[in-house]
Parts: sequence; structure tokens; C-alpha cells
Amino acid sequence: MNEKKTLKKEWTTRILLIISFFIVGIFVSNLFVFSVDEEKEDLTFTELFRKDYKIYSLNIPKTLAFAEETVPIQLLDVKEKLDRELLVNTYWQSNTMLYLKRSNKWFPIIEQILKEEGVPDDFKYLALIESGLTNIVSPAGAAGFWQIMKTTGKEGGLEINEAIDERYHLEKSTRLACNYLKTAKEKFGSWTLAAASYNMGISGLEKQLERQHVNSYYDLLLSEETSRYVFRILAAKEILSNPSNFGFNFREKDLYKQVETEFLPVDTTINNLAHFSQDHGINYKVLKQFNPWLRDKTLPNTSRRNYKIQLPKKEYLDFFVINSKQE
Repeated sequence: MNEKKTLKKEWTTRILLIISFFIVGIFVSNLFVFSVDEEKEDLTFTELFRKDYKIYSLNIPKTLAFAEETVPIQLLDVKEKLDRELLVNTYWQSNTMLYLKRSNKWFPIIEQILKEEGVPDDFKYLALIESGLTNIVSPAGAAGFWQIMKTTGKEGGLEINEAIDERYHLEKSTRLACNYLKTAKEKFGSWTLAAASYNMGISGLEKQLERQHVNSYYDLLLSEETSRYVFRILAAKEILSNPSNFGFNFREKDLYKQVETEFLPVDTTINNLAHFSQDHGINYKVLKQFNPWLRDKTLPNTSRRNYKIQLPKKEYLDFFVINSKQE
């Protein structure tokens, strides 16, 4: 009897082992099939990626100039630095597309002032790389399209206080930048060096020219920021002048545009700019959009200074205000 029980247990154990091996075999087989399918899928995805996604190197212009001053493209480091900035701006597509859209809105204003001031048109690209044509404030405190420091602005005749900051006044800040650039051009004899000095200062650039015994920006060893500075301007000029060559496609309606405005002279204190806005058919937000130099909720004017507040013409109000209230 004991022998029969023992034999029965052995057969039961063998059957259970066989069933276990069978189950494990099926599981391993499925894993292998899944792994093969996954590998095939990865290969297919890789092939599609290689086929559909391509990044191209760029052609470097054979000739290039800034403010009618020749860029020595034949120098290897010059070519490499220009290539870097062209690549950065070409493949940072969203940022450069915004440059293209904003430039259509703001360049005409800047171009006219540059022309009046006798500063080469290429300097509009300096404003572009400084701020992206937005009223930003740098960590160092430089502000506006031209990134002017508070001390520089005050020395240049701009009004800067808690209520008013004319570094955000496009016309006045552009004219101040022009005065700086003309002074630098007279000092160095070169618009390219004048552009470099806008980044590192006239005295700083003068020291480096004397220390290194050279007279060209392209022969100077400078900090990373200043050594890239002019090349960033050059890259912006090249891409915005020939956007389709760099893969940028847009329609005329995609570009940002100015609207017609009028100027309202004010020589008294405005105690509440929100109420003032409503009295003229706009709102506080629109007032600040068109006059970013107004920095507070009021406009103190005890000296009876004559300010010009810019407002969109009445026929354009529907583009800015949902419900205009004119009292």
C-alpha cells in the first residue's frame, strides 16, 4: 500500500513539473515574440525618423557687411562665429519667427529715426538682439528696446522716476541710442566698433584696443558675450533680410502691424490714469500698451511739462477694447 502511495506521489509531482515547464515555456515564448515585435516597431520608428526629420548645415555668405563695413569672412574664427549665430537663430525657430513678426511692426519707426539721426539702418538689428523688440528689463536693470541703464538714461536727458521712465519711450530712447553710437563712431572710427562698445562700454573697448594693439573688432579677444555680440547682429540681419533662405515661411497677415495713432498733449497732473483712459474711449491696459513710459497709476506734473500721450485713432478702438466707455 505504501509503495502505491509513493508511486502515485511521484507521478503527481512529475505531472505538475511538466505542466509548470509548459506554462513557463509559453510565457517565455510570448516574451520573445513581444520583444521581437517591439524591436521591429523601434526599427520602423527609427527609419521614419531618419527619413522625415532632417537638420541641415547652413551656407555661409561669401560676402557680408555691417553698416557698409566689410566683414572678413575669410578669417576662420569669423566664419565659425557667424555660423554659430546663424545656426542658433535658424533652429530656434519660434524666437526668430517672433523677430520677423515684431520687426514688421517696429522697424519702420526705428528706421525713420535712424535715418533722421544719420545712423546706419543696420543698427535696427542691434535693438532686435538687445530686447527682441520688447520692453524687457535685464538682471542689471537695463530697460526698454535699447536696454538703457538708468544712469545712462538720466545722463542722456531721459526723465526717469517712479511715475515716468522714458527708457520705454521708443522715439526718445532710440534717439539717445543714436547719440551714443555716433559718439562711439567718432571715437573709434568704425560703426562695427561702435556696435561692440554698446555692449561693453566705450572705455572698456578702448582699453582692450590699446592692450591688444589692434584696431578692428575682428582682431580682438573679448569676453564671450562681446565676442558674440556683433555676430548676433549679423545673423539677425542675414536671416531677416532673407527669411525664406533659412526656411521661414509666413503670410503678410501673419505679421504684426502698427495702427494709426494720434497724440494728446497733456500739461497738467492726471490723478487717475484709469479714469483718464475711460474718458478717451480706451482702458488702462491699452493706455499702458501705447505709452509704456507711464509707469504708475498717475501722472504727476506740477511743473506743467508738456507730455504727448499716444492713443489709437477712434476707428481702431474695436481692435483694442471690448466695451469702450467715453464720457
